[in-house]
Amino acid sequence: MKAVVVGSGGWGTALSLVLCDNGHDVTLWSHDPAKAAQMAESRENSKLKGVRLPEALKISGDLDCLKGAELVISAPPSFAVRETGKKIAPYLTPETVLVSVSKGIERDTNLRMSQILTEVTEDTCKVVALSGPSHAEEVGVRQPTGCVSACRDLQAARMVQDAFMNDYFRIYTSEDIVGVELSGAMKNVVALACGVCDGMGYQDNTKALLMTRAMAELTRLGEKLGGTRQTFGGLAGMGDLIVTCTSMHSRNRRAGILIGQGKSAQEAMKEIGAVVEGYYAAANAQALAEKAGVEMPIAQAAYEVLYQGRDVHAVITDLMGRAKRSELDESWS
Repeated sequence: MKAVVVGSGGWGTALSLVLCDNGHDVTLWSHDPAKAAQMAESRENSKLKGVRLPEALKISGDLDCLKGAELVISAPPSFAVRETGKKIAPYLTPETVLVSVSKGIERDTNLRMSQILTEVTEDTCKVVALSGPSHAEEVGVRQPTGCVSACRDLQAARMVQDAFMNDYFRIYTSEDIVGVELSGAMKNVVALACGVCDGMGYQDNTKALLMTRAMAELTRLGEKLGGTRQTFGGLAGMGDLIVTCTSMHSRNRRAGILIGQGKSAQEAMKEIGAVVEGYYAAANAQALAEKAGVEMPIAQAAYEVLYQGRDVHAVITDLMGRAKRSELDESWS
C-alpha cells in the first residue's frame, strides 16, 4: 500500500517507521524541503533522537509525493491542521483514507481535528482518528503500544487497523470518533494540571484525585457532545490520560511543573520551547463546557490559572472546599 505521512515531527516519523516495518511503500513529507533533504541524507530526525530512519523510508518536501496514495496520515501540530489540510486536499480521492493523528481542538471554532479535515477537504474521503497512549519516543524504538482507530465507518477504521497493526503496535477499532478525539485533546489540560501539582510538591494522592475527577468531568462533557461513556475508560481516554500525566516525555506535564514552581504560563511555555497543547485546550474545554451546560470545576480552575493568573494555592483551596457530593452523582465533580 502506498502511504504518505504528512508532518515530520516525532509522532509522524514514528508512525512512518511502523508503516515501513509492515512493508508499505511509505513517504514522510516535511513542510520544510531543507529539513527533508537533511533527514534523507543523515537518516535521522532531531525530533526522534537515536532512531535511525530506514533506507526504505522515502523523505520528501514535495507535495506531489501524495499522488496515488491510498493512505494519508495527517500529523502536523493541531494549530497547523487546517492549513495543511488545505494543501493536501487536491491530492485526495474518494478512495483515499485520511488518518488524523493530531490531538487538539481548534482554538476559534472548537472543532475536532477530523471535523477540520472533513471541512477543508470538502468531505472527499473517509477520515479516521488514530489516538491513544503513545509517546513517539517509545514507538520509535518499538516498545509495545496500543491505540484506537476510530471512524463511524468501521470498514475505514479496520483498514487503518490492518495497515498499522504488528507485534509491537496493537490497534483496536471504534465507531466513537467523538469520544476518541475529545479524550486525546482534553487530557492535555489534565496533564498540565498534574504537572502543576508536581511543581508544588504534591505527590501521588493528589494526582490520583485530580486524574480520576478530571476524567469524570471529561466523560460528562464527552457524552453531552455525542461520545460514548466506555471510550473515556479505554485506551484513548484513561489510557492516554495516565501516560500523559505521569511521563516526563509529556510537554504538558513539564510545563505544568514550571507553573507549579512559580513561573507564569507564558514563561513556562517559552522554556519548554515547543507547543504546549494543554494551554490552548484549557480555553477550548472552558468554552465547550459553557456551551454544553456541563459543570467542569477542574477544567475551569485550570483556565483561571492559565488565562486569568489566579493563584494556584487559592484554586486548590476552592476545589477542595466544594460542597459535599456522592461520587456516583453524575451531575457534579
